[in-house]
Amino acid sequence: MNMVTMPGPMPDQAAPSADIAPDAAAPGTAAAAGPAGLADIPTQQGPDGLRFDFNDGCRVLLPESAHPWRVRISDLDTGNVLFETEIRAGRVNSTKRYFVRFRLEVWQRDEKLLSHDYDAAGRNVLVRFPVDTLGDPLGWFPYAVKFQEKHGCRLTCVMNAKLFPLLRDAYPDIDFVIEDQVDGGRFYASYTVVVYFVKGGMYEHKDQVPTDYRFVGLHRAAAYILGVDPADRPPRIAISNDTRPIAEPYVCIASQSTMQAKYWNNPHGWREVVAFLKSSGYRVICIDQKHTHGHGLVWNRMPDGAEDLTGDQPLSERARWLKHAEFFVGLSSGLSWLAWAVGTPVVMISGFTHPITEFATPYRVINYHACNSCWNDVQAHFDRHDFLTCPRHKDTPRQFECTRLITAEHVKRVIRTIPNFGAHRASR
Repeated sequence: MNMVTMPGPMPDQAAPSADIAPDAAAPGTAAAAGPAGLADIPTQQGPDGLRFDFNDGCRVLLPESAHPWRVRISDLDTGNVLFETEIRAGRVNSTKRYFVRFRLEVWQRDEKLLSHDYDAAGRNVLVRFPVDTLGDPLGWFPYAVKFQEKHGCRLTCVMNAKLFPLLRDAYPDIDFVIEDQVDGGRFYASYTVVVYFVKGGMYEHKDQVPTDYRFVGLHRAAAYILGVDPADRPPRIAISNDTRPIAEPYVCIASQSTMQAKYWNNPHGWREVVAFLKSSGYRVICIDQKHTHGHGLVWNRMPDGAEDLTGDQPLSERARWLKHAEFFVGLSSGLSWLAWAVGTPVVMISGFTHPITEFATPYRVINYHACNSCWNDVQAHFDRHDFLTCPRHKDTPRQFECTRLITAEHVKRVIRTIPNFGAHRASR
């Protein structure tokens, strides 16, 4: 596909923004590769055989005709004409794939055949979360719910099936499917929420997202993609067995993550904090999936002194333990998001992310005296394929200093601010 360049924009126009498949394109040929599972042919029937929809942008399919078609795509909210062209037959697809409240107009010989303003009310809309992680989709999903509430649509979400037991019963009016179950011909509109990488490095695809998530927060990026209020909102979680797992007061911890930069790299930190929690009268339960995790010569073990509940357990069981815990101590990783979702106070130890990256918690632990927030630095190259990636200080004495310089005393001080910390001992 070639980008069509039009003459300079009119005063009320944005720069032209669309992909076009000209007359030579056969009917049903995609103008540009979109997400798997979407119908090649737009799903909405218009006059004189034209078809349109808002799947992966505003799409229009124009059949062969005796007269050229004139197509205009506008943004109803900004008042900008985004693209306008004449074409004998073929396709037009907006460049922007995130939510825009489009107006689509089509003429032939100065007769307006179609004027359609985006309106998802009562229509089928698909939102994709194409990742296998835990935290990202839990953070993104509430914004799909806000989209459903705002537009009154029939919502289908594509995500990791492991999350279905947590969400399906809590949201009976939303369909949850895996990618292979998508019936692309059903949907009036569809959107993809994801973080983009190129050769391992993070970047934002300007046509897929309206703003760089490193400026607004990883989860809130979904709000900008879907055009809804970016305020934090945890998802509702359904737990099939909601009983308290043990009678004694306990704290859940999780020390493992997907790359070393996310770990608490103070060599004495976890041992001292676990001992502190136990001396304060709490049982300390480690709920990581893996007891030991790492790569090459670097491996991380479950903290000494904690009780071992690691292993491949259902997420609903993790949610049950988290819900009844006094609080949770973890990292910028999926179990922190799950603890937030079930309403448990979260002590989050993180230096490589700026606090705006995650949900708001009053128990955030970060040391601004050290290098910090490289995840939010648009100039930093964060190589997700390198377990030991450290964009600013790799292979220097300062590597991972963002969390090495977070002390156990710092974490303990934050824990002491949690309301009713240690109250069970005082009441004895």
